[in-house]
Amino acid sequence: MVVDPAFRVGPVRPRTFGSFVEHLGRCVYTGIHDPAHPSADVDGFREDVVELVRELGVTTVRYPGGNFVSGYRWEDGVGPLQERPARLDLAWHSTDPNTVGVDEFVRWARKAGVEPMMAVNLGTRGVAEALDLLEYSNVRGGTELSDRRRANGSEEPHAISLWCLGNEMDGPWQTGHKTAAEYGRLAAETARAMRQLQPDLELVACGSSASDMPTFGAWEHEVLTHTYDLVDHVSAHIYFAEHDGDLASFLAAGVRMDSFIDSIVATADAVRAAGKHDKRINISFDEWNVWYQDRAESRPPSGEDWPVAPVLLEDRYTVADAVVVGGLLISLLRHTDRVHAASQAQLVNVIAPIMTEPGGRIWKQTTFHPFAQTANLARGVVLHTALEAPTYESARYGTAGLVDSVATWDEEAGELVIFAVNRGIEESTELAVDVHIEGLHLLEATSYAHEDHTWSATADDDATVLPRPNGSAAVAAEGGGRGSRVTMTLPPISWNVIRLARG
Repeated sequence: MVVDPAFRVGPVRPRTFGSFVEHLGRCVYTGIHDPAHPSADVDGFREDVVELVRELGVTTVRYPGGNFVSGYRWEDGVGPLQERPARLDLAWHSTDPNTVGVDEFVRWARKAGVEPMMAVNLGTRGVAEALDLLEYSNVRGGTELSDRRRANGSEEPHAISLWCLGNEMDGPWQTGHKTAAEYGRLAAETARAMRQLQPDLELVACGSSASDMPTFGAWEHEVLTHTYDLVDHVSAHIYFAEHDGDLASFLAAGVRMDSFIDSIVATADAVRAAGKHDKRINISFDEWNVWYQDRAESRPPSGEDWPVAPVLLEDRYTVADAVVVGGLLISLLRHTDRVHAASQAQLVNVIAPIMTEPGGRIWKQTTFHPFAQTANLARGVVLHTALEAPTYESARYGTAGLVDSVATWDEEAGELVIFAVNRGIEESTELAVDVHIEGLHLLEATSYAHEDHTWSATADDDATVLPRPNGSAAVAAEGGGRGSRVTMTLPPISWNVIRLARG
């Protein structure tokens, strides 16, 4: 691998390290909000969750969905608690008591130090309701809705700048799903109206729900043709899982992530050229993760069973899952020129890096660690890297490199960080990096791996597998003042981080 600070992809964007809180399963209730918990604050939010969210390095949180938002009436979740109605949630066949709503979520976001990213309902609702929510949230006062917010205890505006115009509107599972033409027109009308109220908003139009949807590509083209001058980003959603024991393909998920991003960029740029637009539409990758959708825990209740906060989508992640998550973070960073925001789905309990027991313990899943390391260490700019590695053929994603890697360079601090995954299943791989920066020394080198790649964390043990120092890492000056050579042995099925500093 060759790294040169002159070759830059773009800045490391803090919003790349966003997350997602949906009214789904136990993400909100007994997740972030659990008034009976010993650590609960005056608003009922678990302080131990807030502490782990800060440690994770989350920057933005998308709310309140997800599929949930397409049937959501935001007014139900504001005002006195005793007056809030319980509603059926058609998306997840549950009942929402509306104990947590817009005001509570924003207060939680401030406590956690994250930027709220709000989604509006364009499934069962439309322009008027989106404007009402914007007025309630962002107008300082002097109107019925802004004064209602103040009366409800939020004197200052919520100042939410990043908004999603609906969610996965091409999905037949979506309440009120639409054709591309129907959604494109509604999104354009909503965006135009919202900008009349607040011109400087950042707006995200719905892309297709998944790369394997029959609508993918044509949907983005049609929607952006309607909305190009009115929105800033188009959304992307993708999930991965190990299928039929095909670990080699699963570890190569980043190959699919790369091609997915490239396809969306190509479509957006085609609309730009055809419409003779000046600006570029970028990507809000506001749902991504490992998710085992075929498992029993992903099946919602049915029939007359409409529970509050059922156990749903509570996947328990393995070491291999964490390595894949690390590879997806590499892909997002590599495309930082066009991926301007991202949200790992989701934050607590629901396909999440953080797990809780109602009223009880909290623990970190395996996927916590690559996210936390990347969010806390990636600074400055992302560099283009020239990487030569052996390849293998995966059944699902074609040719994949045995190693994938990306580097970030913080010129002001003089710190270079290399993130790398080894997709090799049985053998270690030697990584050699020629860095065109002189005088580097090693700050730390860690690997996240285990001889049993199926190991999962539990409430009883979330510390057996952690990022551990990798003693094989070394730095040597290259002759002729050409820079430094960094070497390290990458264990099989591993996530690796090398931190270097100048001087």
